[in-house]
Amino acid sequence: GLSDEALGHIAALAAEVSVPEGKELVREGDYSYDVLAIEEGTARVTRGGETIADLGPGDVIGEMGVLERDQRNATVIATSPMMLMTLTGWDIKRLEKTEPEVVAHLRAVVEQRRDQA
Repeated sequence: GLSDEALGHIAALAAEVSVPEGKELVREGDYSYDVLAIEEGTARVTRGGETIADLGPGDVIGEMGVLERDQRNATVIATSPMMLMTLTGWDIKRLEKTEPEVVAHLRAVVEQRRDQA
């Protein structure tokens, strides 16, 4: 739902990363410094050792911790080989100035997840 211009700004800042199956992407309790968007592959989200969600292409990981400058509230492990786009907290700050609707979209995702928890 983002404009081509907004997507272009994201692409200019993002780094693409490939990870193998079984890789721990984020750990519950760690501090959050980046946001990951799944391009390809799948991952499992656990909290307190219990599975709470399965993720796939188009899903975002880590936005809650970065936007709220808080510890990660779940662990995410790759359940297949994955291709991820990553944005650092600094990248998010830059986007907030140039493409505020992108950050507003991420904040909406955070609110939606909080409501589901």
